[in-house]
Amino acid sequence: MNKRFLLRTCASAGLAATMSMGLAGTVLAQESYPAASITLVVPFAAGSGTDAVARVVANKLGERLKQAVVVDNRAGANAQIAAAHVVKAKPDGYTLFMTTNTSHSANPWLVKGLKYDPIKDFTPVARVGELPFALVVHPSVPAKTVAELIAYAKSHPDKLSYGTPNSTSLVVSETFKYITGTQITGVPYKSSPQALTDVMGNQIQMYVADLGSAWGTLKTERVRTLAVTAAKGSQLLPHVPAIGKTLPGFDITSWNGIFGPAGMPKAIAERINSELQLILKDKAVQEQLAQVGFEVWPTATPDEFAIYVKEQLAKWGQLVKQAGIEAQ
Repeated sequence: MNKRFLLRTCASAGLAATMSMGLAGTVLAQESYPAASITLVVPFAAGSGTDAVARVVANKLGERLKQAVVVDNRAGANAQIAAAHVVKAKPDGYTLFMTTNTSHSANPWLVKGLKYDPIKDFTPVARVGELPFALVVHPSVPAKTVAELIAYAKSHPDKLSYGTPNSTSLVVSETFKYITGTQITGVPYKSSPQALTDVMGNQIQMYVADLGSAWGTLKTERVRTLAVTAAKGSQLLPHVPAIGKTLPGFDITSWNGIFGPAGMPKAIAERINSELQLILKDKAVQEQLAQVGFEVWPTATPDEFAIYVKEQLAKWGQLVKQAGIEAQ
Protein backbone atom coordinates (compact mmCIF):
# COMPACT_ATOMS: atom_id res chain seq x y z
CA MET A 1 0.00 0.00 0.00
CA ASN A 2 1.25 3.48 -0.84
CA LYS A 3 2.73 5.01 2.33
CA ARG A 4 1.37 8.49 1.52
CA PHE A 5 -2.09 7.03 0.95
CA LEU A 6 -1.86 5.17 4.25
CA LEU A 7 -0.91 8.35 6.14
CA ARG A 8 -3.73 10.29 4.46
CA THR A 9 -6.20 7.54 5.34
CA CYS A 10 -5.07 7.48 8.97
CA ALA A 11 -5.26 11.27 9.19
CA SER A 12 -8.78 11.24 7.76
CA ALA A 13 -9.82 8.54 10.19
CA GLY A 14 -8.34 10.52 13.07
CA LEU A 15 -10.17 13.68 12.00
CA ALA A 16 -13.43 11.77 11.68
CA ALA A 17 -12.93 10.26 15.11
CA THR A 18 -12.18 13.67 16.60
CA MET A 19 -15.28 15.18 14.98
CA SER A 20 -17.36 12.25 16.16
CA MET A 21 -16.07 12.66 19.71
CA GLY A 22 -16.76 16.41 19.57
CA LEU A 23 -20.29 15.82 18.33
CA ALA A 24 -20.84 13.16 20.94
CA GLY A 25 -19.57 15.56 23.61
CA THR A 26 -21.97 18.26 22.46
CA VAL A 27 -24.90 15.84 22.45
CA LEU A 28 -23.90 14.54 25.88
CA ALA A 29 -23.67 18.10 27.22
CA GLN A 30 -27.16 18.85 25.92
CA GLU A 31 -28.57 15.62 27.34
CA SER A 32 -27.09 16.33 30.77
CA TYR A 33 -28.24 19.98 30.72
CA PRO A 34 -28.26 21.65 33.12
CA ALA A 35 -25.20 20.48 35.04
CA ALA A 36 -24.68 23.79 36.87
CA SER A 37 -26.61 26.87 37.98
CA ILE A 38 -28.23 29.12 35.38
CA THR A 39 -28.14 32.92 35.32
CA LEU A 40 -31.33 34.73 34.32
CA VAL A 41 -30.37 38.28 33.33
CA VAL A 42 -33.02 40.98 33.85
CA PRO A 43 -32.56 44.43 32.26
CA PHE A 44 -34.41 46.32 35.00
CA ALA A 45 -33.81 46.95 38.68
CA ALA A 46 -34.93 44.78 41.58
CA GLY A 47 -38.51 45.64 42.45
CA SER A 48 -39.55 46.32 38.85
CA GLY A 49 -42.43 44.42 37.23
CA THR A 50 -40.07 42.33 35.09
CA ASP A 51 -37.90 41.54 38.11
CA ALA A 52 -40.94 40.32 40.07
CA VAL A 53 -41.94 38.02 37.21
CA ALA A 54 -38.36 36.79 36.77
CA ARG A 55 -38.07 35.77 40.43
CA VAL A 56 -41.27 33.72 40.32
CA VAL A 57 -40.26 32.03 37.06
CA ALA A 58 -36.64 31.49 38.17
CA ASN A 59 -37.75 29.78 41.36
CA LYS A 60 -40.11 27.39 39.56
CA LEU A 61 -37.70 26.75 36.68
CA GLY A 62 -34.96 25.90 39.17
CA GLU A 63 -37.25 23.38 40.86
CA ARG A 64 -37.99 21.65 37.57
CA LEU A 65 -34.41 21.67 36.26
CA LYS A 66 -33.01 20.76 39.70
CA GLN A 67 -30.43 23.53 39.44
CA ALA A 68 -30.46 27.04 40.86
CA VAL A 69 -31.67 29.76 38.50
CA VAL A 70 -30.17 33.01 39.75
CA VAL A 71 -31.66 36.40 38.79
CA ASP A 72 -28.98 38.91 37.73
CA ASN A 73 -30.28 42.50 37.53
CA ARG A 74 -28.31 44.57 35.03
CA ALA A 75 -30.36 47.74 34.85
CA GLY A 76 -29.55 50.84 32.85
CA ALA A 77 -29.63 52.47 29.42
CA ASN A 78 -33.17 51.25 28.74
CA ALA A 79 -32.16 47.56 28.75
CA GLN A 80 -29.10 48.07 26.54
CA ILE A 81 -26.57 47.13 29.25
CA ALA A 82 -28.19 43.77 29.95
CA ALA A 83 -28.72 43.00 26.27
CA ALA A 84 -25.07 43.70 25.45
CA HIS A 85 -23.99 41.41 28.30
CA VAL A 86 -26.13 38.51 27.06
CA VAL A 87 -24.94 38.91 23.48
CA LYS A 88 -21.35 38.28 24.64
CA ALA A 89 -22.24 35.28 26.81
CA LYS A 90 -21.46 31.69 25.82
CA PRO A 91 -24.53 30.18 24.09
CA ASP A 92 -24.63 27.07 26.24
CA GLY A 93 -27.94 27.63 28.02
CA TYR A 94 -26.38 28.84 31.25
CA THR A 95 -27.06 32.52 30.53
CA LEU A 96 -30.69 33.41 29.77
CA PHE A 97 -32.32 36.80 29.27
CA MET A 98 -35.80 37.70 30.50
CA THR A 99 -36.63 40.93 28.73
CA THR A 100 -39.50 42.89 27.21
CA ASN A 101 -40.51 44.83 24.14
CA THR A 102 -38.20 47.61 25.38
CA SER A 103 -35.03 45.84 24.22
CA HIS A 104 -36.45 43.91 21.26
CA SER A 105 -39.29 46.03 19.83
CA ALA A 106 -38.73 49.65 20.85
CA ASN A 107 -34.97 50.24 21.19
CA PRO A 108 -34.17 49.45 17.55
CA TRP A 109 -36.38 52.40 16.58
CA LEU A 110 -35.74 54.74 19.52
CA VAL A 111 -31.98 54.39 20.01
CA LYS A 112 -29.40 55.63 17.52
CA GLY A 113 -26.42 53.35 17.04
CA LEU A 114 -27.87 50.41 18.95
CA LYS A 115 -25.06 47.95 19.77
CA TYR A 116 -27.04 44.75 19.24
CA ASP A 117 -29.46 43.23 16.72
CA PRO A 118 -32.68 42.01 18.38
CA ILE A 119 -33.10 39.21 15.83
CA LYS A 120 -29.59 38.05 14.88
CA ASP A 121 -27.96 38.29 18.31
CA PHE A 122 -30.42 36.17 20.32
CA THR A 123 -32.05 32.74 20.42
CA PRO A 124 -35.79 33.02 21.18
CA VAL A 125 -36.97 30.55 23.82
CA ALA A 126 -40.49 31.52 24.89
CA ARG A 127 -42.89 34.37 25.44
CA VAL A 128 -43.94 34.28 29.08
CA GLY A 129 -46.81 36.75 28.96
CA GLU A 130 -47.56 40.43 29.05
CA LEU A 131 -47.55 43.28 31.51
CA PRO A 132 -50.75 45.21 30.76
CA PHE A 133 -50.76 49.00 30.67
CA ALA A 134 -53.66 51.23 31.65
CA LEU A 135 -54.52 54.84 30.84
CA VAL A 136 -55.11 56.67 34.13
CA VAL A 137 -55.91 60.29 34.94
CA HIS A 138 -55.93 62.40 38.07
CA PRO A 139 -59.45 62.48 39.61
CA SER A 140 -59.67 66.23 38.94
CA VAL A 141 -59.77 65.61 35.18
CA PRO A 142 -63.45 65.78 34.18
CA ALA A 143 -63.43 62.57 32.14
CA LYS A 144 -64.69 59.11 33.01
CA THR A 145 -64.24 57.62 29.54
CA VAL A 146 -61.68 57.81 26.75
CA ALA A 147 -64.17 59.72 24.59
CA GLU A 148 -64.68 62.32 27.33
CA LEU A 149 -60.90 62.63 27.79
CA ILE A 150 -60.44 63.28 24.07
CA ALA A 151 -63.19 65.89 24.07
CA TYR A 152 -61.72 67.65 27.12
CA ALA A 153 -58.18 67.60 25.68
CA LYS A 154 -59.40 69.09 22.40
CA SER A 155 -61.28 71.88 24.16
CA HIS A 156 -58.35 72.57 26.48
CA PRO A 157 -55.21 72.34 24.32
CA ASP A 158 -51.89 72.09 26.23
CA LYS A 159 -53.65 72.03 29.61
CA LEU A 160 -53.01 68.33 30.16
CA SER A 161 -49.62 66.65 30.55
CA TYR A 162 -48.58 62.99 30.68
CA GLY A 163 -45.56 61.08 32.03
CA THR A 164 -43.27 58.83 29.98
CA PRO A 165 -40.89 56.74 32.14
CA ASN A 166 -40.53 53.89 29.62
CA SER A 167 -40.85 53.09 25.93
CA THR A 168 -44.36 51.64 26.22
CA SER A 169 -45.73 54.71 28.01
CA LEU A 170 -44.01 56.94 25.45
CA VAL A 171 -45.26 55.13 22.35
CA VAL A 172 -48.81 54.65 23.69
CA SER A 173 -49.09 58.33 24.70
CA GLU A 174 -47.66 59.67 21.45
CA THR A 175 -49.84 57.33 19.40
CA PHE A 176 -52.90 58.49 21.37
CA LYS A 177 -51.99 62.12 20.61
CA TYR A 178 -51.43 61.36 16.91
CA ILE A 179 -54.71 59.49 16.39
CA THR A 180 -56.86 61.93 18.37
CA GLY A 181 -55.17 65.12 17.16
CA THR A 182 -54.89 66.43 20.71
CA GLN A 183 -52.26 68.75 22.17
CA ILE A 184 -50.95 67.18 25.37
CA THR A 185 -47.51 67.86 26.85
CA GLY A 186 -45.16 64.94 27.42
CA VAL A 187 -42.97 64.91 30.54
CA PRO A 188 -40.07 62.40 30.63
CA TYR A 189 -39.42 60.44 33.83
CA LYS A 190 -36.61 58.13 34.90
CA SER A 191 -38.87 55.66 36.71
CA SER A 192 -42.46 54.44 36.78
CA PRO A 193 -42.97 55.01 40.54
CA GLN A 194 -41.99 58.67 40.12
CA ALA A 195 -44.50 59.19 37.31
CA LEU A 196 -47.19 57.41 39.31
CA THR A 197 -46.50 59.63 42.32
CA ASP A 198 -46.81 62.75 40.19
CA VAL A 199 -50.11 61.77 38.58
CA MET A 200 -51.50 61.11 42.07
CA GLY A 201 -50.25 64.57 43.09
CA ASN A 202 -51.65 66.23 39.93
CA GLN A 203 -48.20 67.36 38.73
CA ILE A 204 -49.18 65.50 35.57
CA GLN A 205 -52.78 64.69 34.70
CA MET A 206 -52.37 61.57 32.53
CA TYR A 207 -50.18 58.51 32.68
CA VAL A 208 -50.05 55.20 30.83
CA ALA A 209 -49.11 52.99 33.78
CA ASP A 210 -47.87 49.41 33.85
CA LEU A 211 -49.93 47.25 36.18
CA GLY A 212 -46.75 45.87 37.71
CA SER A 213 -45.87 49.12 39.48
CA ALA A 214 -49.38 50.64 39.65
CA TRP A 215 -51.48 47.62 40.62
CA GLY A 216 -52.02 48.72 44.21
CA THR A 217 -52.76 52.34 43.27
CA LEU A 218 -55.30 51.40 40.62
CA LYS A 219 -57.44 49.87 43.37
CA THR A 220 -57.68 53.24 45.15
CA GLU A 221 -59.42 56.53 44.33
CA ARG A 222 -56.11 58.39 43.94
CA VAL A 223 -56.29 57.87 40.17
CA ARG A 224 -59.10 57.11 37.74
CA THR A 225 -58.54 54.22 35.33
CA LEU A 226 -60.13 54.92 31.95
CA ALA A 227 -58.90 52.10 29.71
CA VAL A 228 -56.28 49.44 29.01
CA THR A 229 -53.99 49.65 25.99
CA ALA A 230 -54.34 46.09 24.63
CA ALA A 231 -57.24 45.52 22.23
CA LYS A 232 -58.17 42.23 23.91
CA GLY A 233 -58.54 43.95 27.26
CA SER A 234 -57.07 42.65 30.49
CA GLN A 235 -58.08 39.67 32.59
CA LEU A 236 -56.86 41.59 35.62
CA LEU A 237 -59.16 44.55 34.87
CA PRO A 238 -62.17 42.83 33.29
CA HIS A 239 -64.50 45.81 33.72
CA VAL A 240 -62.10 48.35 32.20
CA PRO A 241 -62.58 48.82 28.42
CA ALA A 242 -59.80 48.81 25.86
CA ILE A 243 -58.76 52.10 24.24
CA GLY A 244 -59.53 50.29 20.97
CA LYS A 245 -63.25 50.35 21.83
CA THR A 246 -63.13 54.12 21.29
CA LEU A 247 -60.22 54.23 18.82
CA PRO A 248 -60.58 51.17 16.55
CA GLY A 249 -57.26 49.49 15.77
CA PHE A 250 -55.51 50.82 18.87
CA ASP A 251 -53.59 47.84 20.29
CA ILE A 252 -50.29 48.20 22.15
CA THR A 253 -49.03 45.85 24.82
CA SER A 254 -45.82 45.16 26.72
CA TRP A 255 -44.70 41.57 26.25
CA ASN A 256 -42.20 39.58 28.29
CA GLY A 257 -40.09 36.68 27.07
CA ILE A 258 -36.93 34.64 27.52
CA PHE A 259 -33.97 34.49 25.13
CA GLY A 260 -30.51 33.00 25.04
CA PRO A 261 -27.47 34.30 23.12
CA ALA A 262 -27.36 33.58 19.39
CA GLY A 263 -26.24 30.04 18.60
CA MET A 264 -27.77 28.37 21.65
CA PRO A 265 -28.57 24.72 20.79
CA LYS A 266 -32.13 24.13 19.65
CA ALA A 267 -32.47 21.17 22.02
CA ILE A 268 -31.73 23.38 25.02
CA ALA A 269 -34.14 26.11 23.87
CA GLU A 270 -36.85 23.48 23.44
CA ARG A 271 -36.11 21.96 26.85
CA ILE A 272 -36.46 25.30 28.62
CA ASN A 273 -39.58 26.08 26.61
CA SER A 274 -41.23 22.78 27.55
CA GLU A 275 -40.49 23.34 31.24
CA LEU A 276 -41.93 26.86 31.03
CA GLN A 277 -45.12 25.52 29.48
CA LEU A 278 -45.67 23.29 32.50
CA ILE A 279 -44.78 26.05 34.96
CA LEU A 280 -47.10 28.61 33.38
CA LYS A 281 -50.03 26.19 33.28
CA ASP A 282 -49.92 25.99 37.07
CA LYS A 283 -52.87 27.95 38.48
CA ALA A 284 -50.91 28.84 41.60
CA VAL A 285 -48.15 30.39 39.46
CA GLN A 286 -50.72 32.30 37.40
CA GLU A 287 -52.27 33.70 40.57
CA GLN A 288 -48.86 34.60 41.98
CA LEU A 289 -47.97 36.50 38.80
CA ALA A 290 -51.40 38.18 38.71
CA GLN A 291 -50.60 39.69 42.11
CA VAL A 292 -47.79 41.69 40.46
CA GLY A 293 -50.04 42.73 37.56
CA PHE A 294 -48.78 40.14 35.06
CA GLU A 295 -50.83 38.02 32.66
CA VAL A 296 -49.50 34.64 31.56
CA TRP A 297 -49.58 34.23 27.77
CA PRO A 298 -46.92 31.74 26.61
CA THR A 299 -45.95 30.77 23.08
CA ALA A 300 -46.06 27.04 22.35
CA THR A 301 -42.61 26.74 20.74
CA PRO A 302 -39.39 28.75 20.30
CA ASP A 303 -40.19 29.10 16.59
CA GLU A 304 -43.60 30.61 17.39
CA PHE A 305 -41.92 33.10 19.71
CA ALA A 306 -39.35 33.98 17.02
CA ILE A 307 -42.17 34.86 14.61
CA TYR A 308 -43.89 36.95 17.27
CA VAL A 309 -40.68 38.89 18.03
CA LYS A 310 -40.23 39.77 14.34
CA GLU A 311 -43.87 40.85 14.05
CA GLN A 312 -43.62 43.04 17.14
CA LEU A 313 -40.40 44.65 15.89
CA ALA A 314 -42.13 45.64 12.64
CA LYS A 315 -45.25 46.83 14.49
CA TRP A 316 -43.33 49.04 16.89
CA GLY A 317 -41.38 50.51 13.99
CA GLN A 318 -44.66 51.57 12.39
CA LEU A 319 -45.95 53.02 15.66
CA VAL A 320 -42.80 55.04 16.31
CA LYS A 321 -42.73 56.44 12.77
CA GLN A 322 -46.47 57.14 12.76
CA ALA A 323 -46.24 59.10 16.02
CA GLY A 324 -43.24 61.06 14.76
CA ILE A 325 -40.93 59.95 17.58
CA GLU A 326 -37.29 60.57 16.69
CA ALA A 327 -34.47 58.24 17.71
CA GLN A 328 -32.16 59.70 20.34
